[in-house]
Amino acid sequence: MTRRASTPLSISAQRLIEELRRAGIADERVLAAMGRVPRDQFVPAAFLDHAWDNVALPIGQGQTISQPLVVALMTVALEVTDRHKVLEIGTGSGYQTAVLAPLCRRVFTIERHQALHQESNKRFAALRLGNVTTRYGDGTKGWPEPAPFDRILLTAAAAKLPATLPDMLAPGGVLVAPVGEEKGQQMLVRLRRTETGFETEELGAVRFVPLVEGLPRNPRRQGEAAST
Repeated sequence: MTRRASTPLSISAQRLIEELRRAGIADERVLAAMGRVPRDQFVPAAFLDHAWDNVALPIGQGQTISQPLVVALMTVALEVTDRHKVLEIGTGSGYQTAVLAPLCRRVFTIERHQALHQESNKRFAALRLGNVTTRYGDGTKGWPEPAPFDRILLTAAAAKLPATLPDMLAPGGVLVAPVGEEKGQQMLVRLRRTETGFETEELGAVRFVPLVEGLPRNPRRQGEAAST
């Protein structure tokens, strides 16, 4: 992002960051990134009064912008550095993408809802996020062309993790995803690729919208409806 590191945080951002610290988030790089991403630019106008609250909010198309605490937990779990190439499945509003951008080398992000894809692209352009590459498509298939990835993050819950995604991890790579049925128990899982296979670690219970295979049937009409 183009903001200088010395730019003071808004009072709302400061309040949110202190709340995240009290909740146990100690990674200062993640906290700094979240403090400087203008969350109010990623929520619909009807919810601007709650943009900096530690809550999930609807963004249309049956999707949500995640609770900041969950974004922080997932970002910390990803163990991302400025050398890493990251694949994000489910761009949504683009908020999680914008948090990742200053922390890694490049983010590749996929969104299956055309309207959300277009809106997030506008936000990335406005914030001058030059290391973000986007795609409108089916995230369950991953992104073969730039693979392998050092890190993969899913922002929707998979009833069963698509086999294509772990296969796109580089050796030593990490995948973080909510796993579980939409109306059942969901668990945040960290998958680490080793020389002999994969190691899995459960990080705690979460609640996400489901990961859906394929594209909506009528993306043109969907995009027109969302833009009115």
